[in-house]
Amino acid sequence: MAVSMPVDAEQAWQDLQRIRVPQERVYDEFERSASGGRRMVHGTAALMWVFLAGVGMDPPQWGVGLFVAAYVGLLSVLVVMHSRRNRMQLHHTRCPGRMWAAFGAVAVLVGGTIVLLDHLTERLEPICAGPLQATAAVAVYLLSLGPANRWAAESVRSGGEPAAEREAGR
Repeated sequence: MAVSMPVDAEQAWQDLQRIRVPQERVYDEFERSASGGRRMVHGTAALMWVFLAGVGMDPPQWGVGLFVAAYVGLLSVLVVMHSRRNRMQLHHTRCPGRMWAAFGAVAVLVGGTIVLLDHLTERLEPICAGPLQATAAVAVYLLSLGPANRWAAESVRSGGEPAAEREAGR
């Protein structure tokens, strides 16, 4: 026979809040680390602009190779610097499926912008077309990155359950 103990509702609510608040902070930190911070985003955008503007000016083949090598090298340096500063690593949330989907969606948007503008700027001189393509591609990157990161991080916060199920459960 189980003995029931009286439960103080106010104390139970305070206990629940003590547990939930640190968990919400973990999710907030994950969202911040998923975005990489402003320095990472702006550094990546600046590198992307220089790379796309340079390649868009139709350099010789060795120039394209030089641009690619410099771009990959500098991007790797940015990633290494960011990963060393990253304070948080949750083993079960390292790369949720939504994060890969968001990465792919932004890549498709930026790539589509580059292809579309390449077609639209065929008649322009490469000295004008390259920076124009780079500016539009970086603008699409910056405008789509924030919503994509928030959507990807939301799957971690919700524990993977769809938002409709969460709302119905409340």
